[in-house]
Amino acid sequence: MLHRFVKLTFKEEHIATFELKFDEMKINIRTMEGCQYLRLFQDKKDKRIFFTHSIWIDEASLNNYRKSEFFGINWPETKKLFARDPIAWSLDQIHELK
Repeated sequence: MLHRFVKLTFKEEHIATFELKFDEMKINIRTMEGCQYLRLFQDKKDKRIFFTHSIWIDEASLNNYRKSEFFGINWPETKKLFARDPIAWSLDQIHELK
């Protein structure tokens, strides 16, 4: 499993716009082949900062999402709301702790 974390920093005036947009987008993302999980978190100290955590079956499924028409339309619109470039991490899950 591939865990993907992305830090998104928005212009303050665009926070509400992003939250609405994410509510619409999450349904489509969650139904993409290979997406196992998607969650949004907001920083407690800086309300402009959000983190997404998604779990994909593998790198190929994440890449298929990135190549999708849905991503091609929505990502450029979302990038316009940013105050800074996003920072992303991808981690392979090797073992699960019990």
